[in-house]
Amino acid sequence: MNSTITSRENWLRFLRGEKPEWMPVYSETQAILPAIVPDNVARGFVNETVQVSPERFGGPDMFGVPWVYEPQVGGSMEDPSHPPILRDVADWREVIRFPDIDSWDWEGAALRNRGFLDPTRLTTATVFSGFFERLISFMGFEAAAMAMIDEDCEEDLHALFDALADANIRLITNYKKFFDIDLVYFHDDWGAQLAPFFSLNTCREMLVPHISKVVDFCHKNGVFFEFHCCGHNDMLAPAMVEAGMDAWCGQPMCDKYALLERYGDKMAIGISFTAAPEEVLRAQIDEMLDRVKLLPPGRRVYARDRMLGKDTTLRSYLIEKTRELYR
Repeated sequence: MNSTITSRENWLRFLRGEKPEWMPVYSETQAILPAIVPDNVARGFVNETVQVSPERFGGPDMFGVPWVYEPQVGGSMEDPSHPPILRDVADWREVIRFPDIDSWDWEGAALRNRGFLDPTRLTTATVFSGFFERLISFMGFEAAAMAMIDEDCEEDLHALFDALADANIRLITNYKKFFDIDLVYFHDDWGAQLAPFFSLNTCREMLVPHISKVVDFCHKNGVFFEFHCCGHNDMLAPAMVEAGMDAWCGQPMCDKYALLERYGDKMAIGISFTAAPEEVLRAQIDEMLDRVKLLPPGRRVYARDRMLGKDTTLRSYLIEKTRELYR
């Protein structure tokens, strides 16, 4: 069946809370991740006209924290041979050097990537890293986790997070100005396989005010906010809703259908698929659609279809099935 709208318009309808023609599929979006942003190179995620060789991945991020790229996993971690740059949150003003984001060659990147982006597809940009992840990169995990619950750190940590919010806003401002992005994909992992790293109250007190600042800026400037947050974080979903996030992809370990029932009218939630042969993936798609049909009205679901790989037959199957569902 031929579409009457582009995949970008379908996504925008969905994100605005309107009825799409089919369930939005993440592989229909496109990302701009220029190498002028140090974090993109450090984390091993560059996507632009001139691609970066993986041998160049890793190195310092925008705050000078060194990263090591692991080709086997396709991602990076902080260089364990370097000690944390911040020992005490109270010292952040003297220790942390904020980058001059506006001075990066955004005009050159925009010129280099002229024609790279397809106007019929939703354009996204990833922000590495969010508030807790950035604190980990400064202090190491244990010290960062302790700082989140230490009353003596609270005032200084809020000041640091507020400054980080401003830096993220400058980054998003330039992505919008030079690439007219539609959506920010914001990274901040809050949990492990079994449970979150901190309580809902801690999340509300320490993170929500600063995330809300970024989300509010995005919404005032025509940008949607999708959250990448790994871990078994079901209990932290209320904080995501309170921060005003538009979407959360989450991991399969989370009870997505229970979350959709409770929060899916306020925040879109992505359903993922596990890697499997074609017949098993078709069964996963069918099961997903059967369960979606049982949800209360107004629940917003999108497909995180990375595990479908390059199989356009499976992707077309998913899209056509959801066309039927929305009709």
